Amino acid sequence: MASLRMIIQKQLKSYKVWMPVLSGFRNARFPAWHLDPISSKEELAKLEADGKLDSLKVIPVKPAPDTMTNSLYDDPSVKKFTNMIMQWSNRTLARQIMFDTFARIKRIQLAKYHKAPPDQKTSIELDPKKIFKQAIDNCKPVLSVTPVKKGGITYQVPVPVTSTLSTFMAMKWVIMAARDKEGPISFVEQLSKELLEAYQNEGRVIRRKQDLYKLCEANKAYAHYRWS
Repeated sequence: MASLRMIIQKQLKSYKVWMPVLSGFRNARFPAWHLDPISSKEELAKLEADGKLDSLKVIPVKPAPDTMTNSLYDDPSVKKFTNMIMQWSNRTLARQIMFDTFARIKRIQLAKYHKAPPDQKTSIELDPKKIFKQAIDNCKPVLSVTPVKKGGITYQVPVPVTSTLSTFMAMKWVIMAARDKEGPISFVEQLSKELLEAYQNEGRVIRRKQDLYKLCEANKAYAHYRWS
């Protein structure tokens, strides 16, 4: 029985070499030369400015999924942040928190805009998505520390941080700072405050990044341990 099973497995492996149905290439719904749909107005404007949009008009486009939209919140970084603040699989509540946070940031910036002198109004950013992205970029660390054990002693070794990990750390720090509320205020109010402070390169998250850099500077003598 065991030998028969081995023979069948070998035959199946040989079939996968020449049978495209088993390898999955013929299961594609659309050909590979079909274009993916573009919902971003900024990307379409960039293609039109570069003169590439006319050449793409004659190429078939795949149908857009149901979740694709050109909404303000249809952004990869916003979606990632929404997934990180979500608890108990309550995506509806997480999205509502992001809606309320962006609306609160918009109201705060509009109030600041109307109170500012005419010569300072152009320097006030009113787009909450741009404020969110700039705040996350300001919180991203480029260095971190990792524990390395040598001779029974654990050293904190400075290491560079990848772009993906840097974004994750920045978002995690902002969420942790927003959940560490001071006084009877809502999570939306604290999150809006942390994002606006990080946008100005201020606040607890920026200080945490600076403290991490100080730790890396204090342990730079052990930087060569990351290769051992």
